[in-house]
Amino acid sequence: MKTQSKLYFYLIISAVLLVIIAVLSLNTGVYDFGENSPFRALWQFIKGDPSLSLSDKYVIWDVRAARIVMAILIGGMLSVSGTSLQGLFKNPLATGDLIGLTSGATLLAAIAIVLGGHFKEYLPEVVQFSLVGIAAFIGSFLSMMLVYRISTSGGKTNVVMMLLTGVAITAIGFSITGFLIYISKDEQLRDLTFWNLGSLAAATWTKNIILAVVMTIAYMILLPKGKALNAMMLGEKDAQHLGINVEKLKKQIIITVALMVGTCVAFSGTIGFVGLIVPYILRLLFKSNNTFILPLSAMCGSILLLTADTFSRSIVAPSELPIGILTALMGGPIFIAILVKFKKSL
Repeated sequence: MKTQSKLYFYLIISAVLLVIIAVLSLNTGVYDFGENSPFRALWQFIKGDPSLSLSDKYVIWDVRAARIVMAILIGGMLSVSGTSLQGLFKNPLATGDLIGLTSGATLLAAIAIVLGGHFKEYLPEVVQFSLVGIAAFIGSFLSMMLVYRISTSGGKTNVVMMLLTGVAITAIGFSITGFLIYISKDEQLRDLTFWNLGSLAAATWTKNIILAVVMTIAYMILLPKGKALNAMMLGEKDAQHLGINVEKLKKQIIITVALMVGTCVAFSGTIGFVGLIVPYILRLLFKSNNTFILPLSAMCGSILLLTADTFSRSIVAPSELPIGILTALMGGPIFIAILVKFKKSL
């Protein structure tokens, strides 16, 4: 089977699995539709059936369907961002949450939540509406630039310095966020708790449209970069000899990943380890062929986060377990496995 045909085959299998999980997720929840079923309610909504009650319509479309779509969008973007960074830095530990991107986004989002009321009225109305999202993107971008500047010397990126810088940024970010939690009011405290634990409960179709636009732009930039990232594995000089504009590639990936991570954090809070789990598993299956891994990570990241979200709202029903707890629980053992593998190779 040719490489392209194999990729299409795996993408189709992943898409079918994603649809099955989405259908199961749509049918999962504590709300009682009575004699109706979630699928029948969805079909009635699509047809515009006037007999569908407002409560059924709200739950099936504005709660469950919106949440499923958000899980698919955010899961794919977090996974692709991790895969892109790992390919760029040639290290499986380079993910948005481990090198400080998530912490930086969370910090500026927290500042916007707690202190935004003091200056929000002076900003344009469009900026007021999306202040937290803009702040999260700026925090993610500044963190990425700081990590890159500190860990790069003479055109070469020191992976150890990169990870240590990420640890330092994460520590600083969480300490300032902790101070903001201390001085925040009750409503602000609830919002900050949402950021720190991660949740898709606030999913809306407006947010999904924004996420879809960001995802489309980011995927158009990153998904064709598989061959370039494969060349980067040989080293920056060898990649340049193969015709890769290394500096341009770095800037494109850094800015695009910062945009994706910042947007995801703005709408869902801190959901860690998705960008670590999926690429690691895919590399076990397809080695380090980024031509395969990048598009497949988009599908598999969606599958992972949608599955985790479905469990998060059914394990302790009618309550909801923050999804960040589940992804961290899954990602921790994977992180340890990577470290053990590195230890053996030393």
